[in-house]
Amino acid sequence: MSLDGKVAIVTGSGRGLGLAYVRELARRGAAVVVNDVDEEAAADAVAAVRASGGRAVAVVAPVGPTGTAEELVSTAVEHFGRLDILVTNAGVLRDTVLWKMTDDDFDTVIEVHLRGTFTTVREAVRHMRSAGQGGRIICIGSPTGQRGTFGQTNYAAAKAGIVGMVRTWALELARAGITANTVVPVAATGMTATVPYFDAAVRAEANGEPMPTFFRHDLGFGTADDVAGLIAFLGSDAAASVTGQVIGVGGDRLQVWTHPEAALTAHREGGWTYDALVEAWPSTFAGATQSVGERFPELPAEFVPATS
Repeated sequence: MSLDGKVAIVTGSGRGLGLAYVRELARRGAAVVVNDVDEEAAADAVAAVRASGGRAVAVVAPVGPTGTAEELVSTAVEHFGRLDILVTNAGVLRDTVLWKMTDDDFDTVIEVHLRGTFTTVREAVRHMRSAGQGGRIICIGSPTGQRGTFGQTNYAAAKAGIVGMVRTWALELARAGITANTVVPVAATGMTATVPYFDAAVRAEANGEPMPTFFRHDLGFGTADDVAGLIAFLGSDAAASVTGQVIGVGGDRLQVWTHPEAALTAHREGGWTYDALVEAWPSTFAGATQSVGERFPELPAEFVPATS
């Protein structure tokens, strides 16, 4: 199944993962609205799509404000006549530990990731429901939103919030034939390029070499193009029955994340008093507590960066 005749919006798509999504959607036949705050990057992305025979236009604006969402949807409809797929990829980082994080650090990340996803999806869904032809909502999550990462309070909150919204939207939009899913990509990007653990993989990609099997298979870490296939699939008619899911992808690995479920259930007549918990916790509950943060396997010796 191709995406011929489909129209997609991809926010934050001037470079990196967003650009890979744009190029794959266009390659599969979709017309694409590119969005970025960098006018040159957006123009280059449009030119790349057109040079390959695809159709694309750009909207240069930050996501978050309702006005940007309205402009994105109206641009898709005015230029290409319809809207079928929305990929909410735009994001920023303001990493720092909790006690040093400013109001602006927090608000900026929430505005772009969480509010930007909300406003853009809301506008797209309004059009899709009115058009009565169904649609595909694909929101980009992160391992941080699933498990937490040191120094990313704002980003974790936004990405976890996106997953919560997507699960709700899957329920609300089912009758209209609109699916909503979250994709959790793990790929070489500007962010991972600064992490020493990924150094060998990032250097391999920069040199046009295959990434080592350890990264692609064991770690599920690959290139932006490795993620793009899932985006195109979820945007297609082939994924009409897939909704409300959190799907991780990277390198050679695909994962369907579980929805939160109780790890342990116990009952006590009269309820759980302080004294009862003090007595029972070590033997009954401690073994069910969950880990936090991502746990990476030990880096093979040949991939350990040389220290200066």
